[in-house]
Amino acid sequence: MAKDPGVPAQGSRPGVGHAGWHHPSRSSTFSRQKGGLWNQALGRSRGGCSTKIHLICDAHGNPLDFLVTPGQAHESRSAEGLLCGWQAEYVFGDRAYDGNPVRKAIEAMGATAVIPPHPRRKNPAAWDSHLYKARHAIEHGFAKLKQFRALAARFDKTARSFSAQVALACIVIWLRL
Repeated sequence: MAKDPGVPAQGSRPGVGHAGWHHPSRSSTFSRQKGGLWNQALGRSRGGCSTKIHLICDAHGNPLDFLVTPGQAHESRSAEGLLCGWQAEYVFGDRAYDGNPVRKAIEAMGATAVIPPHPRRKNPAAWDSHLYKARHAIEHGFAKLKQFRALAARFDKTARSFSAQVALACIVIWLRL
């Protein structure tokens, strides 16, 4: 009797390979990356991976400069480098930017800091609450960036390509003017 080639031999299972050869696909954020996740601006948090975009806007909410950092990085660490080289009359920021190094950087550029003091600060700095209402321009700048789905969802694996997406979005915002 001839053996049928379509019927497996007894004791073997078709379609099952050796367990050592099975490499399940993993998410790109959990794979080993050269330089680690910090270099890719991916931060770990309870909700998963996150990225922060630090943005400098003009009075109309149009982006001028930005910096991409991991989600767990504090705002004050990137603010000094981002403010360097700019001139302004006022610099607006939220409570996270209320730190001595940031305030010194703002004074060095000849601007007035309009930042509410952090509640735990021992010697709170004076700030103008009526002038602080103009901070909505920065929120408008972020609202313009959030219109781009690729930025809101961060589809890019590397920080370099994500920064390029942010730059393209800023260019499109300026072209719409």
